[in-house]
Amino acid sequence: MHTLSRLMGWLVLALAFSTPVTAQTQQQAPAVDPIKQQQQRGVDQPGNNAPVWRDVRSGAPNYTSTQGREAGVLIQPQARFPGQDAMTTAGEAWRKFRNGPITFYGGWLVVLVGAIMAAIYFAMGPIRLHDKPSGRTIERFTLAERWAHWVMAISFCVLAVSGLILLFGKHVLLPVIGYTLFAWLSALAKNLHNFVAPLFIASLLVFIVMYVKDNLPEKGDLSWLLNGWKMFKGEHLPSGRFNAGEKAWFWGGVVVLCLVISVSGVMLLFPNIAAFELRATFQQASVVHAIASVLVIAAGIGHIYMGTVGVEGAYGNMRDGVTDETWAKEHHQYWYDDVKSGKVAAKAGAAPQAQR
Repeated sequence: MHTLSRLMGWLVLALAFSTPVTAQTQQQAPAVDPIKQQQQRGVDQPGNNAPVWRDVRSGAPNYTSTQGREAGVLIQPQARFPGQDAMTTAGEAWRKFRNGPITFYGGWLVVLVGAIMAAIYFAMGPIRLHDKPSGRTIERFTLAERWAHWVMAISFCVLAVSGLILLFGKHVLLPVIGYTLFAWLSALAKNLHNFVAPLFIASLLVFIVMYVKDNLPEKGDLSWLLNGWKMFKGEHLPSGRFNAGEKAWFWGGVVVLCLVISVSGVMLLFPNIAAFELRATFQQASVVHAIASVLVIAAGIGHIYMGTVGVEGAYGNMRDGVTDETWAKEHHQYWYDDVKSGKVAAKAGAAPQAQR
């Protein structure tokens, strides 16, 4: 018994001295070198680069000899665009959103509007005059106004066609014309889009300044909007120099959407400007640019239809700058009355009524 007591005492004493030594040993254990750990993983698990890709996808900046914003970030962190269920890298999420909802719904919107305009034309035909032309003309657009309109209109059409090729070409044209021809066509569309854009932006600003005074809201616009559909039935709807439908196109399409397209387009054209260098900025600008472009192209199809084959005599107004008095009276009676009374100055034989 005495011997057993002595053994128990020595055991307790040994444990008392060994505990701090163990703790001290744990505290002084050297940190694991991540490089050596990765090297060892390459030996134990060859081909396993999961830790490296986790670091890359984290979005944390690493070392690079090229200086610049986000230069040290190889891949953007994970993100999710509207309508997407799973998280993925921001670049992949943007690509899926652009090639998914924007392309699908935007493409069908353009097709639908074009089909509606074609159906109206073949079912009802153009809106014609009720009375015969009088042979007397009124100046409707000055030479400067026509130049501003046609420069903006032609550059708009070039941008619209080239933009549609870039957005929908690989889905619609590529399967039909093949890779070689589509590569040439898409390169041409890209260059036209980039170099015509500054001309469009400049002409847009001039156009807005010239036409804004005649597109301000006035009495009778709301009534015209509520009854505008009746013009396709041949009903007379009086208006000022521009009717409410044309004013809606001016403010919604020209001012709002075209300015949004211009600002987002400048961001995409000049990527080296410091304020635009972030990749997320380009992706957001690209999405805004595409959505606004599809909307304004769809609305523009309606405007082009009404200004060419949809309304008899409308195209000649912007081509020649003058219109027949009968046309002016049936489509813009308030403006016609102002011209005839001398309230609004107009040339080309539009004398006040008292002088006739």
